[in-house]
Amino acid sequence: MVLPLTALTGCGGSASADGHVIRIAYQQFGSGTLWEDWINRAAERHTSRHPDHTVELVPIVAAENDYYTKNELLMSSPRTSPDISYADTFILLSDVGAGYLQPIDDFVAGWEGWQQIAEASREAVTAEDGSTYAIPTHTDTRAIWFNKEVFARAGLPEDWAPQNWEEILEAARILKSALPDVSPLVIYSGKSQGEKASMQGFEMLLYGTGSTLYDEDSHRWVIGSAGFRDSLQMLETVFAEDLTLSLAQNLDPNISETIYSRLLPQGELGMVIDGSWVSQNWVEGGTSPWPEWTETMGLARMPTQNGQDPGYVTLSGGWCLTLPQYADDPATAFSFMETLCEKDIMVDFTIANSYITVRDDVAADERYQDYSPTAEFFTSLLDGAHYRPALPAYPEVSNAIQEAMEAVMTRSQTPDQAAAAYDSAVTDIVGSENVQDESA
Repeated sequence: MVLPLTALTGCGGSASADGHVIRIAYQQFGSGTLWEDWINRAAERHTSRHPDHTVELVPIVAAENDYYTKNELLMSSPRTSPDISYADTFILLSDVGAGYLQPIDDFVAGWEGWQQIAEASREAVTAEDGSTYAIPTHTDTRAIWFNKEVFARAGLPEDWAPQNWEEILEAARILKSALPDVSPLVIYSGKSQGEKASMQGFEMLLYGTGSTLYDEDSHRWVIGSAGFRDSLQMLETVFAEDLTLSLAQNLDPNISETIYSRLLPQGELGMVIDGSWVSQNWVEGGTSPWPEWTETMGLARMPTQNGQDPGYVTLSGGWCLTLPQYADDPATAFSFMETLCEKDIMVDFTIANSYITVRDDVAADERYQDYSPTAEFFTSLLDGAHYRPALPAYPEVSNAIQEAMEAVMTRSQTPDQAAAAYDSAVTDIVGSENVQDESA
């Protein structure tokens, strides 16, 4: 592999022979610098307190799935491992199971910030062995973003609030008929979109059917569910009726950047199912500043399939700071993690990225409470949020979801065929004794 370029920050550049170099790996999203800015600010504060410490940034420029692979390759060797790695919570337990990470129980026990983190978020970074493996930094929720001006041109209401899937399809059909130059809808799909296809796309459908990926009572992965097939059928309808972007655009791993920078601001897309962080692109200092977004963009809850209770669905996730197994000096690395998570730094980081906080002290801050016109809406969805199965097998299951989606969107398989292939793949991944067949 080609190792990512690194940048140094801190006092005096490289560390002295008696100093400590703290290497932190994170995903670099295109031209955005928000995560880099966060790390650099914390590094400046940390090195002013610890002149013998140097912070080395290890940005990994990669598409979603490639980031996880490259980061794991780095962590797999003492020669290349960073001292801190920033990870999506969905990959955490898989990395724990692979031996890439070390527990941090002893460190968080003496850190006052730990009790500020919501209990559900602390549980999300606890492995099956009962140990804690990360510090959660934020969470998120998902809904339908829609361009109110585009909707108005098509005769759709600016306060649009679909009650079921059919009303989403009907709005998309109206947009297609009234505005031929506008793509009606994006549901992230296929392998090139990585985890956002599974989470923003498929699972936002699946969990609205009443089905699930994993049965918490039986402790088995679900196969053969009607909800899984119905979700693929919904996807087939969108692509078969050309209610979305072209297939090539949907398969572009960087399509979200195009959506945020051009398609939505220029009125070329009607709606997209996406996350609470999207507006970070449009604020002053974002990658695609768009002052008019607060007046132009609308939000609607993602409805359940037929409008059944609770009426809406959302998925919640988030990212976390981890301590790789081969961290050179764990205590020093954790000391920088503490600086990264100091309250004022976290308030600024959360606001800059349009995230939802997992911390009581940040939530109580007036700046956080007032920072975005969408914060209250997305925070209100948390009470009904679903979470991905926090199990080591999930990343492989997620990949099988993406393959099923791509088979349907490319017309290489029918929904029934793609669902059967998924069932077979999951059975191979977890073993026949760990699946629950709902087709019988």
